[in-house]
Amino acid sequence: MGASIADNDVDDDDFSETHEINVTPFIDVMLVLLIIFMVAAPLSTVDLPIDLPTSTSTPQKKPDKPTYVTIKPDLSVAIGETFVKRVELVGALDNTADMSRDKYIFLRADRAVPYGELMEVLEFLNKGGYSRVKLVTLEGVPGAAPPQDAPAAAPKP
Repeated sequence: MGASIADNDVDDDDFSETHEINVTPFIDVMLVLLIIFMVAAPLSTVDLPIDLPTSTSTPQKKPDKPTYVTIKPDLSVAIGETFVKRVELVGALDNTADMSRDKYIFLRADRAVPYGELMEVLEFLNKGGYSRVKLVTLEGVPGAAPPQDAPAAAPKP
């Protein structure tokens, strides 16, 4: 509770009570939650570890909520972090929230995945009507040969 000083009080010893909500703790809690979300938001990307190839092309702007399709070295396919069978890939994309055929799909494939397997997944996507596909690579140094046995750094789509 708070008190206010007013000139119309007859007794100088008595203060009238004010009934207002103290919002300071509420603001403190909101600021802490804001900081937590600001730290956690960049960590909410796809966490499937794969060894991406490198490219020296200029990086392009990534949309707010990209849809990642990942091909792991064991040739398993995942949408985001959810593994799906190849024959069910298009159906799973159709059931994904906020997914349309006009949206770009970011295809990530491990360096060890054979070219034919990558093309097979691209063919599934194309037959399903998803023709807007971007390939994800690591950012490389122009003019330098990519190391064959070096571990991959964090992906930058």
